Amino acid sequence: MKKVEAIIRKSKFRLVKEALHDVGVNFFSYWDVTGLGNEKEGHVYRGVTYSTSDIQRRYISIVVNDDFEEVTIKAILSAAATGNVGDGKIFVSEIQECYRIRTGEKGGETLN
Repeated sequence: MKKVEAIIRKSKFRLVKEALHDVGVNFFSYWDVTGLGNEKEGHVYRGVTYSTSDIQRRYISIVVNDDFEEVTIKAILSAAATGNVGDGKIFVSEIQECYRIRTGEKGGETLN
């Protein structure tokens, strides 16, 4: 099993959610986060400079069976990309075990 975590633009969340559902990923957790980016300069909007150091993003956490890892990542990449700085990051880590609390089952079957 793999844990796929993505930090994406909030404006892209709906598209990412739809892309994940399209490939069969129907359960994940998400929450709003604020982070610091690499960009040091502010942006000017209507003559006012505003800071871009604090960036509002959405954090998505998904646990999938190994055979769903690549499909999940491709769905996020295709839906979240704008081609601009600040599109986000995807992290993948190994999950050793998973338990379904209701029944006590364990293993990859608990993800279905």
